Amino acid sequence: MSFNRRNFLRLSAVSGTALALGPAFWRNAYAAPAQPGNSPYGAISGSADANGVRLPAGFSSRIIVRSGSKVASTGYTWHGAPDGGACFPVSGGGWIYTSNSEKALGTGGASAIKFDAGGTIVGAYRILSNTTSNCAGGPTPWGTWLSCEEYSGGRVWECDPTKSSQGVLRAALGTFSHEAVAVDSDDYRLYLTEDSTSGRFYRFTPSSYPSLASGTLEAARVSGDPLTGATVTWVPVSASKPASQQSNASQTTVFNGGEGCWYDRGTVYFTTKGDNRVWAYTPETSRLEIIYDDNIYPNSPLKGVDNVTVSSSGDIFVAEDGGDLQICIITPNRIVAPLLQLVGHNSSEITGPAFSPDGKRLYFSSQRGTSGSSSGGITFEVTGPFRT
Repeated sequence: MSFNRRNFLRLSAVSGTALALGPAFWRNAYAAPAQPGNSPYGAISGSADANGVRLPAGFSSRIIVRSGSKVASTGYTWHGAPDGGACFPVSGGGWIYTSNSEKALGTGGASAIKFDAGGTIVGAYRILSNTTSNCAGGPTPWGTWLSCEEYSGGRVWECDPTKSSQGVLRAALGTFSHEAVAVDSDDYRLYLTEDSTSGRFYRFTPSSYPSLASGTLEAARVSGDPLTGATVTWVPVSASKPASQQSNASQTTVFNGGEGCWYDRGTVYFTTKGDNRVWAYTPETSRLEIIYDDNIYPNSPLKGVDNVTVSSSGDIFVAEDGGDLQICIITPNRIVAPLLQLVGHNSSEITGPAFSPDGKRLYFSSQRGTSGSSSGGITFEVTGPFRT
């Protein structure tokens, strides 16, 4: 697999510049978990637009593609059950949106849609085939997509989003019910979530970064109260099976239903659906903190936490699986509020939130769409005055 050195150097420079602004603001200025408040974008509209999306004033939506249909004029048929996604810049100012397919028994995988600088679709193709239950994953700073399989024997596949291709198995990243993965481009490590009631939070240290062919896999052990700031140490585990099934399982901490995971400016954010929490881990200090817990504020709009992404402004965007089908924002001053809501998608979930490289467009999917069938997914784009 090719290594995109230009993108790696550019993205690393951006990350390093932003590092000085991000984590200290979160750690020192605000100690309490996020609470309900007013969105910086204003309230969402009382009625949905023609695409079934409730949005704040100044925002608009379009449907990019429906599962089982051709992507624009490309001739490529979009996959069913769209899930985790990410955007990658390409030369000329365009970008690529990747999306997993959470279909079972070797019928999953991942696809990509290519946009030109003006946002017009100019290509679509498969980047991973014949895998199982590809749920979330994560982008790498060197321009690849890590697609994660969510079942007990799940693995991670590294994919080239720039062309029709087949991913490379990265067995060293573990065998378990994978959900998401985030790359710490400052500390040269990866962090992974496990979607299981007995799940763990994992760290992977490559033997020769950025190669993911080999390395050390560890699971987190938490000491202290994460509501006020806990400390994480790391316990080596085998990549051959889940940490919960290993002889040192009692030495590692259970995270109930790990979901989305994203690295931004020195902090790893991840979610757990079993207790509806958003967490922040700071590798530099080994500090773990709960930054959102719906039990603290029962009237909070954010329920069913799932996929997560962070914008260039430092705002966290969390998609709901269930709840009232919203994407909610958690601001750096720890206010949580709805950004958008899907109407008529009651049997679905929102998946794959990702911003275009310029931060002006947000992509996501309704995994099962309005029909409730496993192949009825709808992939959206929302455009508006996002904070950058």
